[in-house]
Amino acid sequence: MKAKPTSMLRIADVAKKTALDKSTIWEKLKKEQFPKPYKHGKVTAWKESDVDEWIEQNYTQA
Repeated sequence: MKAKPTSMLRIADVAKKTALDKSTIWEKLKKEQFPKPYKHGKVTAWKESDVDEWIEQNYTQA
């Protein structure tokens, strides 16, 4: 069985998925209130599963 490839999200995708401004994401990251991104050269990206988990923990269903 092959492992499912990890989906990575760039900052614009994270902002869209979380409904947060990019600046808010960076502020939360500084305060250690948001998952840490991964770096590959100059590229910064988050695991989609980390962002999904953060959403589940920080948003309540209306």
